[in-house]
Amino acid sequence: MSAPAAIRAPGLAFLAGLCAIIAAWGFQIIGGYLPCKLCLEERLFYYAGLPILLIGLLLSKRMPRFARLLYFVGGAIFLCGSVLAGYHTGAEWKLWEGPSDCGGAPTVVNSAADLMAAVKGTRLVSCSEAPVSLFGLSFAGWDTLSMLFVGIMSWRGIFARRDALI
Repeated sequence: MSAPAAIRAPGLAFLAGLCAIIAAWGFQIIGGYLPCKLCLEERLFYYAGLPILLIGLLLSKRMPRFARLLYFVGGAIFLCGSVLAGYHTGAEWKLWEGPSDCGGAPTVVNSAADLMAAVKGTRLVSCSEAPVSLFGLSFAGWDTLSMLFVGIMSWRGIFARRDALI
């Protein structure tokens, strides 16, 4: 028996978003890829949108109208995130300039020794250079597609037939 359309699309959106953020953390922790400033900002959309989608899924039976509102909000969050990820992708493809402050974290320096230690321990990650490409797309490119998919599938749950609700 398949899931009703009212939760099938948002459920798929939630799972896709969850897999995307787990993959990002996996590449960072296991693969050793350091995220740039834009990568970290893009993750904020997952941290905000995924709990909203999950609450919508959990409430879809008891409060279907509220669940649809949550699907709308979650989808909007991910579609806004896709704009930032698209900007990041364009910066990597040299279509436009990336942010000028992307590349390093601020460090508090109290002495020359602290400065030298900070310089030796700092690995700069540019927002305008893709560290790796998978099937022709960088992490930012895949993130753009992922957020678009999650946003569209979330909104698809809004328009499911009323009798398809759990």
